[in-house]
Amino acid sequence: MRFGFVIPEIARVEDVVALAQEAEAAGWDGFFNWDSSYFEEPKPLYDAWVTLTAIAMRTERIRIGALLFALYRRRPWEVAREAVTLDHLSNGRLVMPVGLGATDAHGGARFGLPLDRRTRAELLDESLAILDGLWTGEPFAFAGKHHRFEAATFLPRPVQRPRIPLWVVGAWPSERSMARALRYDGVVVAKQGGELTPEDVRAVVAHARERRAAGAPFEVVVEGRTSADDPAAAAAVVRPWADAGATWWVESMWMPPNDLAAVRARLKAGPPR
Repeated sequence: MRFGFVIPEIARVEDVVALAQEAEAAGWDGFFNWDSSYFEEPKPLYDAWVTLTAIAMRTERIRIGALLFALYRRRPWEVAREAVTLDHLSNGRLVMPVGLGATDAHGGARFGLPLDRRTRAELLDESLAILDGLWTGEPFAFAGKHHRFEAATFLPRPVQRPRIPLWVVGAWPSERSMARALRYDGVVVAKQGGELTPEDVRAVVAHARERRAAGAPFEVVVEGRTSADDPAAAAAVVRPWADAGATWWVESMWMPPNDLAAVRARLKAGPPR
């Protein structure tokens, strides 16, 4: 199992970059910020791509990304270019968790973005197909319900092959949601209508093995919180998820926001191995 850390709201972007360096030094395998362009309540907010670029230039080993990229808010050909650029700058360390994204507090209505779940799902599916096609470095055209363009060739190709890893939120046991995730490189597991359990993850792993080619790499990502003060207790929290087949644990200190001291203490304590 690998261990990542998703950063909560931190008031200064300089602190976020410094925390990424501390995460790498403490032995974490991944460091994730989050992607939003607006909050209804005014507060400091920084662009995910620019922040990740700064992190890429200040770190050497750790995987980086955002949890998660809400693709319905962005033009997929621009995302394709931004991601390839960051993939090269980081020497192949970018990973892209993606999903439908939240609409309530993120300015969706204010900026005229689609709010209904079906439209966001359609945009997500089209965006994923466009990213996959443009990253081949071959001429690629697309004709969908929301996006359409004639053949275009995007170079350079990503450092990572066959593409920058795409981890897609999958709401277990929704067949449609899981089928979307299984087309790509990993699933960020959520529970449809309830709280996720290790037994759910075990079922997800079995489901993936039945539907993907034998031996094809596929990440199973879960989120949670563990203690900074008791390494044995932290490891005990994670062990059932690892035994169920999860390949990534992402430490998620979403609340309270802007508690820099608490975030730094948890990072420096290291991952719950």
